[in-house]
Amino acid sequence: MSGAQTDPGSCAWVTGAGGLIGSYIVQTAKEWGIKAVGLTRADLDITDFAAVERRFRAEQPPLIIHCAAMSRSPDCQANPARALTVNVDATAHLAALVRESDFLFFSSDLVFDGKKGNYVETDEVSPITAYGESKAAAEQIVLKTGRHMIVRTSINSGASPKGNTAYNELFREAWAEGKTTPLFFDEFRSPIPASVTARAIWELVAKGLGGIYHLAGAERLSRAQIGQLAASRHPELNPKIHECSLKEYKGAPRSADASLNCAKLQKILSFPLPGLTQWLLDHPEEAF
Repeated sequence: MSGAQTDPGSCAWVTGAGGLIGSYIVQTAKEWGIKAVGLTRADLDITDFAAVERRFRAEQPPLIIHCAAMSRSPDCQANPARALTVNVDATAHLAALVRESDFLFFSSDLVFDGKKGNYVETDEVSPITAYGESKAAAEQIVLKTGRHMIVRTSINSGASPKGNTAYNELFREAWAEGKTTPLFFDEFRSPIPASVTARAIWELVAKGLGGIYHLAGAERLSRAQIGQLAASRHPELNPKIHECSLKEYKGAPRSADASLNCAKLQKILSFPLPGLTQWLLDHPEEAF
């Protein structure tokens, strides 16, 4: 990575701008003096390699922040071939194009099997889902490019463009329909607001750093604890949560503890990565 200096006539690309994280990154680009173009699926199908190459050659973006992905684990599990096309092949194609540009690839905490938790960047990846496998494979491709950054994140919250992408939005949707949300009390993640993720990304880009970084919240929380935080934020929906155990679960594989250690990144950032509980108390106006 060479830093966030861009040609006055050029724009950084942010793929997946129709999703949660991508939309926040595009919204905050101007605060960092960056001209960014957000690419949704309607703007550019990243699996149409000829179209991607034509647009890349025409615009020559100095930076690509690649958020686009097939990100719902159940969808990837049901259609692993499609997951490979979107998450691996499309990433490989972009990475091959950006020999003279900077490239930041969003990966996931689910490249780990969840047996240990508190994962650091040097821990060996060990995915147990089709989604995790596709992200791990894409990481290996990106690492072979000269100017790269891989950012592994956890579940993000916020307000997505369509209002139905973030996990907090799915909670609210279910509760508004009178449904009970089953949530595991023994499955752990490191949740982080998407607005915080976007700020951290722009700081990393500005510093021009390459390599792998973990970007997640400072608090390890169970799915049930996260749900309770959302429920306390929305008593008007009469939230109903059924706390259950992974030991009772019969579905596709799940990582029991995919919490991330972000000490490497924290040394670089100008602000502390927040724990979700305190962040919600400090930001009552933010979407959750």
